[in-house]
Amino acid sequence: MRFRSIGYTPFMLLAQTCGLLGFGCYAVVLMPLQVEWQLSNLQSGLIASAFFFGYMLIVPLATALTDRIDARKVYLLGALSASAGLLGMGLFASGFKTGLCFMVLNGAGLAGTYMPGLKILSDRIQAGELTRHIAFYTAFFGIGTGISYLASGWILHGLGWRYVFGLIALGPLSAFLIVLCFIPALTHEKWNGPIHIRLRDIFPIAKWREVLKDKNAAGFIFGYTAHCIELFASRSWIVAFFGFCATVSGDGFIFAATTLAGLVNFFGVPSSILGNEMALRMGRQKWICLVMLGSAVMGIVLALSTGQSWWVIVVLAIAHTVFIMADSATLTAGLVISAQENIKGAAMGLHSLMGFGGGMLGPALFGFVLDLSASKHSQISWVWAYFSVVIWGVLFVLYERRHGWSGRLKTNS
Repeated sequence: MRFRSIGYTPFMLLAQTCGLLGFGCYAVVLMPLQVEWQLSNLQSGLIASAFFFGYMLIVPLATALTDRIDARKVYLLGALSASAGLLGMGLFASGFKTGLCFMVLNGAGLAGTYMPGLKILSDRIQAGELTRHIAFYTAFFGIGTGISYLASGWILHGLGWRYVFGLIALGPLSAFLIVLCFIPALTHEKWNGPIHIRLRDIFPIAKWREVLKDKNAAGFIFGYTAHCIELFASRSWIVAFFGFCATVSGDGFIFAATTLAGLVNFFGVPSSILGNEMALRMGRQKWICLVMLGSAVMGIVLALSTGQSWWVIVVLAIAHTVFIMADSATLTAGLVISAQENIKGAAMGLHSLMGFGGGMLGPALFGFVLDLSASKHSQISWVWAYFSVVIWGVLFVLYERRHGWSGRLKTNS
């Protein structure tokens, strides 16, 4: 049976948007939780990082399972996990340890939905149509996270932080219902007989070593890791940064900090798509190096902007987001076209694992540096914190230009 693929993609885009509504919840409530739970900046960053730890913990198993069973089953379980993690934060979290646990559960839920969602599409769409559908699916990540900041901020100001998690938990639950009701199961299971998942299926170390021997593929993977350190640290702390800027200037922003964070995040969607088009013309490696250096400069300039007018800070925040996201699709696409066919799946799994590993490191590192440099109540603290996450892209560029990427990839891929 051939599936009418065009009918499924809109439902998966809607499900993806709903499933990502919990992404920005913690960043939005970080400051009130710091006060209520008496958290240090490091502890606040660790709770943000716990989300990505949960993702890393589950994504190898989730992707391995989708090769053996219908990815729809994995997706449904992941959506329920994300909803349970958000509900747990809203109803039961009472401090650092419980916050860590429920954020891990929330991140595990994302691992069960994001990549399995791509697999749902790839299993149901004809090969010639697949890339266009996947491009829309990946672009909707930015839309979902942007709405997450907006919705969480509105709920926080109207009802309080526990309602943020409690109400947003309806998002992943809605994703569960959309996939359950509108995405049909595959007519035949992929795997007959009992399912045996071995450790080497979840962590294919031998294949990962082979991937890393390819300098081009390894370069894109390490570049993506540096990219995610900066990206997820920025997303986790941007609301707190806007709050600090408003305090320093003594003049409120035109919108709430949470609303601005959501609006800023939307600029990453066209930046990622257009950035890939620029890379096709300029060359992927050259484009990535220019963007990473530009992103580092913009991150430091943004940190130095405290005390300026609100519109200057917002423009710089948008510019920083545009630079961060301008190489996102390029890094992933570069890996896909550079990895050898026999290990492409393992390469993509390692790419995702290391990227979210960077996502786990970034927010905690940012908070740790804030603590080291006299908390978060002075401009220099924020400058050092931003420096601690943008420097990885600079180091990556310096290393790769000297020792790394060996050949020029095709730019028309």
